Amino acid sequence: MPVARRLVVIGSLFALLSVAIGAFGAHAVKARLDATGMRTVFETGVQYQMFHSIGILILASLADRVVPGKKLLHAAMLFSVGIVLFSGSLYALALSGIKIFGAITPLGGVCYMIGWVLVALAAAKGDA
Repeated sequence: MPVARRLVVIGSLFALLSVAIGAFGAHAVKARLDATGMRTVFETGVQYQMFHSIGILILASLADRVVPGKKLLHAAMLFSVGIVLFSGSLYALALSGIKIFGAITPLGGVCYMIGWVLVALAAAKGDA
């Protein structure tokens, strides 16, 4: 399967999960999140997941055409790991109240940042 097609599948699935998780937070556990003051934490996870899902979809449109090669694929992989670590840890923190999950969040943020650096490098160098 071409890189662009794989990225569309990955980005779409993460976007779908973002919508589903957001709906879960807005309806099924809203009262619990409000009661514990964790609604904003949960919503931040949903927002960053959707932002980076869209980022993966944008990378799909660039891959194989505008900037062929592996840097964009690696950036998408880092965005995916970032979603799991950053958003996943925020969901776990918000739902469980276990503070140690907050220590994982910055690792996901670093994955996001390195991914964006790879995108910039791929574009600046014209290669991947």
